[in-house]
Amino acid sequence: MSNESSIESTLQELRSFPPRSSADLGMAAWHVGSMEQYRQMHRRSVEDPEGFWAEVASDLHWFQPWSRVLEWRPPDVEWFVGGRTNMCYNCVDRQVAGGHGGETAIAWEGEPMPGGKPELRRLTYAELKEQTSRLANALRSMGVKKGDVVTIYMGMVPELPVAMLACARIGAAHSVIFGGFSSQAIVDRVHDAQSQVIITCDGAWRRGKVVPLKENVDTACAELDGTPAEVRHVVTVKRCGNEVAWRPGRDVWFADVVAAASDSCPCEPMDAEDMLFLLYTSGSTGKPKGIIHTTGGYMVYTYLTSKLVFNLIPDTGQLYWCTADIGWITGHSYIVYGLLPNRVPTLMYEGAPNFPGEDRFWDIIERHRVTQFYTAPTAIRAFMKWGSQHPEAHDLSSLKVLGTVGEPINPEAWMWYHKAIGGERCPIVDTWWQTETGGQLITPLPGCTPTKPGSCTLPFFGADPAIVNDQGEEQEPNKGGLLVLRKPWPGMLRGVRGDRARFISTYFSRVHDPKTGEPYYFTGDGARRDADGYFWIMGRVDDVINVSGHRLGTMEVESALVSHAGVVEAAVVGMPHDIKGTGIAAFVTLEPSFKPYDKASTDKLKDDLARHVSRLIGAIARPDMIRFTDALPKTRSGKIMRRLLRSVAAGDSNISQDTTTLEDLSVLAKLQTDEEG
Repeated sequence: MSNESSIESTLQELRSFPPRSSADLGMAAWHVGSMEQYRQMHRRSVEDPEGFWAEVASDLHWFQPWSRVLEWRPPDVEWFVGGRTNMCYNCVDRQVAGGHGGETAIAWEGEPMPGGKPELRRLTYAELKEQTSRLANALRSMGVKKGDVVTIYMGMVPELPVAMLACARIGAAHSVIFGGFSSQAIVDRVHDAQSQVIITCDGAWRRGKVVPLKENVDTACAELDGTPAEVRHVVTVKRCGNEVAWRPGRDVWFADVVAAASDSCPCEPMDAEDMLFLLYTSGSTGKPKGIIHTTGGYMVYTYLTSKLVFNLIPDTGQLYWCTADIGWITGHSYIVYGLLPNRVPTLMYEGAPNFPGEDRFWDIIERHRVTQFYTAPTAIRAFMKWGSQHPEAHDLSSLKVLGTVGEPINPEAWMWYHKAIGGERCPIVDTWWQTETGGQLITPLPGCTPTKPGSCTLPFFGADPAIVNDQGEEQEPNKGGLLVLRKPWPGMLRGVRGDRARFISTYFSRVHDPKTGEPYYFTGDGARRDADGYFWIMGRVDDVINVSGHRLGTMEVESALVSHAGVVEAAVVGMPHDIKGTGIAAFVTLEPSFKPYDKASTDKLKDDLARHVSRLIGAIARPDMIRFTDALPKTRSGKIMRRLLRSVAAGDSNISQDTTTLEDLSVLAKLQTDEEG
């Protein structure tokens, strides 16, 4: 077996929690209510994907039926071949046509000013139909046509999903850029997408301050002027009232163009394989990858995953809240496109989780009576650090299902979430998926899956994941290896814009079926599968640390550190070591009560933590360096930027890597200059 793909797994989690009955939670029956039902459905979805997905797709509206469900010519796939549909129609018009136009589609809450009342808005399906029609007609008047790409760079305001749906309405693809990104990120993405229209806001509120979105767009446009990617129109939502520069002929106010446009705009019938959107992801090197998602398969997959993973049932008083920003795939799939076809209202919140107070999320849940709550492990660890007194001060009894997304959740954070937020009654769906997969691939189902803290558990319907070595041979239980997908699923990416070679080399070149030679989809993650068939994500393969010939996943060492009572969050990376070749560097954020006060107490706590890791995992995982820090370098989506920590651990004084996605540059600067971070 190749040593390169063998990842040692040493951290064991023995706790398990059975599913609760829906009656215990005071909610309608689970869509999938037993493991027997799950196994039968999963078996059929893998053995008869065409029959399974045809039944799911028939829940939605098609202008023209498909001639064949699946064409798989690795690495290329087509779903619902010949079918014609429209995502906006299925999100909006279908609900209006069904007599539900007056129901709430999107509930929105703005960031409150200190001492002020929250700003609330509710958009019905009928209002969404009118607004998306008007904006779609306005975009057409600017020359946007089917197949063009419209760039969207906005804060979390209702006009953002309106803009996305308006593009889908007329067959234009959208490229949403996270509002925390810099002007250079706009330049790179607009240039690659060849967008000639940008939709933005004057500014966005973030912890009481204005993020100057229009100013960033203007800076990007100035760099693009005179190039083939020159921007012809900038449509601006007036949100913050901050002063903005204005170029007549290019710049227009969102409200003006929408008011002037007709509210009649039939949805464009789209081929199932027509592009729905581009979403750019960035790695440690190279230009951002424009991930292509198409219409039919993505629509069907996000509809079903949303319905079953969160047990969405209309007309039962549910209100679903995903805390992600729509600039990420989580927001695309599980705020907008998966929720609206299920006719359960989706809540959007504009601001930060700790403004104006650290109880902000729990206040929102209490006031709105949120029933499903989906957030990131990094947020949960922040909630832990702020203290259980905040959720304890609010009535969270409306919650029925909790979810996590974005990275593996360590068991201790899972347990805190289970107790402090779920009251030890709400099932937790720990979901594993990626921008490229379009939707959740490995996840518990709340009504049937016994859960284990830290495990994303079992495959979703249609997903056929496996843990293999570099030769594609499946690993035995609890032996770490490469996580691959052996069969296609409807939500999968269709390519990287303008770069076929990168698409193949990144996702379909490393691992092949040892019998047929066909390529597997390689996720880039290391994982293991336990004796019960449950999957445990061990971190990105690029983050694996090779210590004296032992390949260790970062997630397990981090989980061991966080299980210590004094640790809120930890990030582990490799560092140069004279004897081992590579040592383990741990960056640790402490509970305030555990912060050391002098060198002796600092050294003692470091030794306690190192021994704690050795006791849980073994001496091979004992950190060689521990640094205490008040914060870790993260993107605005909450992902720890380990590649920057590797540079810090190596003692690099000049970090030349891309830091445009870093939320707070001062965190990195402090780590570089302060011995204790």
